[in-house]
Amino acid sequence: MDFGPSDEPVALKILIAGGFGVGKTTLVGAISEIRPLRTEEVLSDRGIGIDDVDGVEGKTTTTVAMDFGRITIREGLVVYLFGTPGQERFWFMWDELSYGALGAVVLADTRRLTDCFPSIDYFEQRGTPFIVAVNCFDGADRHEADDVRVALDLDADVPVLLCDVRRRVSAKTVLVALVEHSLKVLTASQS
Repeated sequence: MDFGPSDEPVALKILIAGGFGVGKTTLVGAISEIRPLRTEEVLSDRGIGIDDVDGVEGKTTTTVAMDFGRITIREGLVVYLFGTPGQERFWFMWDELSYGALGAVVLADTRRLTDCFPSIDYFEQRGTPFIVAVNCFDGADRHEADDVRVALDLDADVPVLLCDVRRRVSAKTVLVALVEHSLKVLTASQS
Protein backbone atom coordinates (compact mmCIF):
# COMPACT_ATOMS: atom_id res chain seq x y z
CA MET A 1 0.00 0.00 0.00
CA ASP A 2 1.35 3.44 -0.95
CA PHE A 3 1.17 6.25 1.55
CA GLY A 4 0.96 9.82 0.31
CA PRO A 5 1.91 12.82 2.45
CA SER A 6 -1.65 13.15 3.73
CA ASP A 7 -1.80 9.46 4.71
CA GLU A 8 1.25 9.51 6.96
CA PRO A 9 0.45 9.58 10.65
CA VAL A 10 1.40 12.75 12.49
CA ALA A 11 2.62 12.71 16.07
CA LEU A 12 3.08 15.87 18.09
CA LYS A 13 5.26 15.89 21.18
CA ILE A 14 4.53 18.28 24.05
CA LEU A 15 6.56 18.69 27.23
CA ILE A 16 5.08 19.49 30.62
CA ALA A 17 7.75 21.11 32.79
CA GLY A 18 8.04 23.10 36.00
CA GLY A 19 9.21 22.83 39.57
CA PHE A 20 8.84 20.02 42.05
CA GLY A 21 5.24 19.42 43.12
CA VAL A 22 3.67 21.87 40.66
CA GLY A 23 1.24 19.38 39.07
CA LYS A 24 2.97 17.97 36.00
CA THR A 25 1.98 14.38 36.74
CA THR A 26 -1.55 15.52 37.56
CA LEU A 27 -1.90 17.40 34.24
CA VAL A 28 -0.76 14.38 32.22
CA GLY A 29 -3.16 12.14 34.14
CA ALA A 30 -6.10 14.53 33.76
CA ILE A 31 -5.96 14.68 29.97
CA SER A 32 -4.37 11.42 28.78
CA GLU A 33 -6.67 8.93 27.07
CA ILE A 34 -4.50 6.08 28.29
CA ARG A 35 -3.45 5.29 31.81
CA PRO A 36 -0.28 7.40 32.01
CA LEU A 37 3.10 5.83 32.35
CA ARG A 38 4.56 7.24 35.54
CA THR A 39 8.03 6.85 36.97
CA GLU A 40 7.10 7.85 40.50
CA GLU A 41 9.23 6.89 43.45
CA VAL A 42 8.58 7.44 47.13
CA LEU A 43 10.50 10.34 48.65
CA SER A 44 13.08 8.95 51.03
CA ASP A 45 15.41 10.17 53.75
CA ARG A 46 18.13 10.44 51.08
CA GLY A 47 16.37 13.53 49.70
CA ILE A 48 16.55 15.43 52.99
CA GLY A 49 18.63 18.53 52.43
CA ILE A 50 18.51 17.99 48.64
CA ASP A 51 14.79 18.18 47.81
CA ASP A 52 13.05 21.42 48.76
CA VAL A 53 9.62 20.38 50.03
CA ASP A 54 8.67 23.80 51.43
CA GLY A 55 5.11 24.44 50.30
CA VAL A 56 4.57 20.81 49.26
CA GLU A 57 5.12 19.08 52.59
CA GLY A 58 2.34 16.56 51.88
CA LYS A 59 4.02 15.29 48.72
CA THR A 60 5.21 11.70 49.17
CA THR A 61 6.42 10.77 45.66
CA THR A 62 8.44 12.30 42.87
CA THR A 63 8.89 11.71 39.14
CA VAL A 64 12.37 10.34 38.52
CA ALA A 65 12.36 10.01 34.72
CA MET A 66 9.12 11.14 33.07
CA ASP A 67 5.37 10.91 32.85
CA PHE A 68 3.90 9.82 29.53
CA GLY A 69 0.40 10.24 28.16
CA ARG A 70 -1.37 10.20 24.80
CA ILE A 71 -4.26 12.06 23.19
CA THR A 72 -5.71 10.99 19.84
CA ILE A 73 -7.07 14.05 18.05
CA ARG A 74 -8.30 12.07 15.06
CA GLU A 75 -7.13 9.08 13.06
CA GLY A 76 -3.56 9.77 12.06
CA LEU A 77 -3.03 12.66 14.52
CA VAL A 78 -1.76 11.88 18.01
CA VAL A 79 -0.33 14.10 20.75
CA TYR A 80 2.24 12.59 23.10
CA LEU A 81 2.71 14.25 26.47
CA PHE A 82 6.00 14.01 28.34
CA GLY A 83 6.12 15.30 31.89
CA THR A 84 9.64 16.20 32.94
CA PRO A 85 11.09 15.56 36.38
CA GLY A 86 10.98 18.71 38.50
CA GLN A 87 13.95 18.19 40.75
CA GLU A 88 17.38 19.44 39.73
CA ARG A 89 19.02 16.07 40.25
CA PHE A 90 16.90 14.63 37.42
CA TRP A 91 17.31 17.49 34.91
CA PHE A 92 19.77 15.46 32.86
CA MET A 93 16.66 13.80 31.37
CA TRP A 94 15.39 17.02 29.82
CA ASP A 95 17.59 17.00 26.71
CA GLU A 96 16.35 13.56 25.71
CA LEU A 97 12.73 14.36 26.51
CA SER A 98 12.73 17.68 24.66
CA TYR A 99 14.15 16.34 21.41
CA GLY A 100 11.57 16.93 18.65
CA ALA A 101 9.03 18.67 20.88
CA LEU A 102 6.53 21.08 19.33
CA GLY A 103 6.62 23.13 22.51
CA ALA A 104 6.33 23.09 26.28
CA VAL A 105 3.96 24.00 29.05
CA VAL A 106 5.79 25.47 32.04
CA LEU A 107 3.60 24.94 35.08
CA ALA A 108 3.94 27.52 37.83
CA ASP A 109 2.84 27.67 41.44
CA THR A 110 2.61 31.23 42.77
CA ARG A 111 3.63 29.98 46.22
CA ARG A 112 6.94 28.81 44.72
CA LEU A 113 7.21 30.96 41.60
CA THR A 114 11.00 30.87 41.40
CA ASP A 115 10.84 27.09 40.86
CA CYS A 116 9.75 27.59 37.25
CA PHE A 117 12.74 29.79 36.28
CA PRO A 118 14.95 26.82 35.30
CA SER A 119 12.25 25.56 32.91
CA ILE A 120 11.75 28.99 31.38
CA ASP A 121 15.50 29.47 30.97
CA TYR A 122 15.85 26.02 29.41
CA PHE A 123 13.22 26.62 26.74
CA GLU A 124 14.29 30.21 26.04
CA GLN A 125 17.92 29.12 25.50
CA ARG A 126 16.85 26.39 23.07
CA GLY A 127 14.28 28.48 21.21
CA THR A 128 11.50 26.07 22.14
CA PRO A 129 8.05 27.71 22.11
CA PHE A 130 6.46 27.60 25.55
CA ILE A 131 3.61 28.99 27.58
CA VAL A 132 3.27 29.45 31.32
CA ALA A 133 0.26 27.88 33.01
CA VAL A 134 -0.30 28.93 36.62
CA ASN A 135 -1.77 26.01 38.52
CA CYS A 136 -4.24 27.62 40.94
CA PHE A 137 -3.88 25.51 44.07
CA ASP A 138 -6.61 25.49 46.71
CA GLY A 139 -5.78 28.01 49.41
CA ALA A 140 -3.07 29.80 47.40
CA ASP A 141 -3.31 33.52 46.74
CA ARG A 142 -4.69 34.27 43.27
CA HIS A 143 -2.72 36.53 40.96
CA GLU A 144 -3.61 37.95 37.57
CA ALA A 145 -1.81 36.48 34.56
CA ASP A 146 -0.20 39.85 33.79
CA ASP A 147 1.20 40.06 37.34
CA VAL A 148 2.76 36.61 36.91
CA ARG A 149 4.20 37.70 33.54
CA VAL A 150 5.89 40.68 35.20
CA ALA A 151 7.18 38.59 38.12
CA LEU A 152 8.70 36.07 35.69
CA ASP A 153 10.01 38.80 33.34
CA LEU A 154 8.41 37.09 30.34
CA ASP A 155 8.23 38.54 26.84
CA ALA A 156 4.82 39.95 25.96
CA ASP A 157 4.24 37.22 23.35
CA VAL A 158 4.54 34.33 25.85
CA PRO A 159 1.01 33.33 26.86
CA VAL A 160 0.28 33.09 30.59
CA LEU A 161 -2.87 31.22 31.64
CA LEU A 162 -4.50 30.39 34.95
CA CYS A 163 -5.59 26.76 35.26
CA ASP A 164 -6.52 23.87 37.49
CA VAL A 165 -4.66 20.86 36.11
CA ARG A 166 -6.92 18.45 38.01
CA ARG A 167 -9.71 19.33 35.59
CA ARG A 168 -9.62 17.84 32.10
CA VAL A 169 -11.20 20.90 30.47
CA SER A 170 -8.60 23.17 32.06
CA ALA A 171 -5.73 20.91 30.94
CA LYS A 172 -7.22 20.88 27.44
CA THR A 173 -7.35 24.70 27.36
CA VAL A 174 -3.67 24.83 28.34
CA LEU A 175 -2.62 22.37 25.62
CA VAL A 176 -4.65 24.15 22.93
CA ALA A 177 -3.03 27.45 23.92
CA LEU A 178 0.41 25.87 23.62
CA VAL A 179 -0.29 24.41 20.16
CA GLU A 180 -1.68 27.74 18.93
CA HIS A 181 1.32 29.62 20.32
CA SER A 182 3.81 27.11 18.89
CA LEU A 183 2.22 27.31 15.45
CA LYS A 184 2.35 31.12 15.60
CA VAL A 185 6.03 31.06 16.59
CA LEU A 186 6.94 28.49 13.91
CA THR A 187 5.01 30.37 11.23
CA ALA A 188 6.70 33.65 12.17
CA SER A 189 10.15 32.05 12.05
CA GLN A 190 9.48 30.72 8.54
CA SER A 191 8.37 34.12 7.23
